[in-house]
Amino acid sequence: MHPNPIFHKTDSQHSLAFARERSFGTLAMNADPVPLFAHIPFLLNDTASYADLHLVRSNPIARALSTAKQNARLAVTAPDSYISPDWYGVKDQVPTWNYVAVHFIGVLKLQPQEHLNALLDRQSAHFESQLLPKAPWTSDKMSEGVMEKMMRAIVPVRFHIEDMQSTWKLGQNKPDVVRKRAAKHVAEHNLGSDTSTLAEWMQTPPS
Repeated sequence: MHPNPIFHKTDSQHSLAFARERSFGTLAMNADPVPLFAHIPFLLNDTASYADLHLVRSNPIARALSTAKQNARLAVTAPDSYISPDWYGVKDQVPTWNYVAVHFIGVLKLQPQEHLNALLDRQSAHFESQLLPKAPWTSDKMSEGVMEKMMRAIVPVRFHIEDMQSTWKLGQNKPDVVRKRAAKHVAEHNLGSDTSTLAEWMQTPPS
């Protein structure tokens, strides 16, 4: 997370809206000898007090949860882009990388296995709704017994959120005309992830 305070001033509702729309992140947990990571889709509840997700039963994080709850961090990122100093059109600039990141800090707990079916239905409904007018996929399209067999390999998890930290590094420390000039190059060169969105946000950073 970038240390400049100006990149941490975006209203929390913008950060939550971004995280809800993205609904995919990197889950991190301390472990010996190195931290554990899992790349997972998730669903925030209405008040953002928790996120529901699932893990493969053999995942080391899931195995750790089988004996105790665990402190964790969920990082939600993208869009991002390299920023060339030449794009600013002013002297004495250095290369950097603009990005958006929202981090949730909290506690992971296994949920009863009987919660899994409803969780998977809610997750698929969330993402399928974004594919309209395609007819949504639903679990009842699965052959009898197949879904139940697959669910034995995964476990439901709830991430109880205690804090949220966000960074919106969009060049807010530059004059408007300089930042907007760089944004046009971001859109043109596509050196990063979802650079068209990043360029749009650089034009008018959320407050």
